[in-house]
Amino acid sequence: MAVAVSLLYPDLLHEAAPGVVAAFTPRTGGVSEAPFASLNLSVSTGDDEAHVKENRRRALAPLGFTPDAMAIAGQVHGTRVQAARAPGFFAATDGLVTDTPGVLLSFTAADCAIVLLADPVAGVVGGCHAGWRGAAGGIVAETVQQLAVLGAEPSRCGAYISPCISVEHFEVGEEVAAQFDAAHVHRPPGAPRPFVDLKGALQHQLTAAGLAADAVEVAPQCTFAATDTFFSHRAEHGETGRMMAFIGMRPV
Repeated sequence: MAVAVSLLYPDLLHEAAPGVVAAFTPRTGGVSEAPFASLNLSVSTGDDEAHVKENRRRALAPLGFTPDAMAIAGQVHGTRVQAARAPGFFAATDGLVTDTPGVLLSFTAADCAIVLLADPVAGVVGGCHAGWRGAAGGIVAETVQQLAVLGAEPSRCGAYISPCISVEHFEVGEEVAAQFDAAHVHRPPGAPRPFVDLKGALQHQLTAAGLAADAVEVAPQCTFAATDTFFSHRAEHGETGRMMAFIGMRPV
């Protein structure tokens, strides 16, 4: 018997205005087999493409979309942000924005964060894939800037930081820690290496870009600590699937 897909819906974004949809997927409810069990949504993992296709259909059904509507970021841990006014694959791009109803911006993750944004008044939405490289490189500020190009006002935007690896499990080298503000680098007594608070860093970057503090929703879940619910690249040593985050506007 098929397990229903239980999407996570950001309180500040999903249905923030009529027709705005936003969601993050768990790892359950799909057809993929281990190590991709079961709702793997990425074709770059080595999973059976037919399984991924069915998983995407299942994940999007509750939103009222089909996979044909997806504008997929071809992520490379960079800081490039593009406007997507039609579905398709956007190579070498970690951020997408749109003012076009019917286009569903889509981002994959398995420990990195996905940041989703919307200005419901302007009818503009966007998002970005933000691991440590993207966060340190400024992809959040660039995404907000590209939203503004389409008419968004940062002070009107709401944002969602998806489930990702928590500070308790994000141990890094000194060369990575040096790229973050000291406020987001934790050094527990006796720990040989530092830990980075990725969620905290992204939250700070969003408010620095002009969003109100109470307009930023941070998902509490840690992907590393909850592999029964989420894929985790680090906890599963690279042999795992990918979740997806979606944001878009339903066709009028």
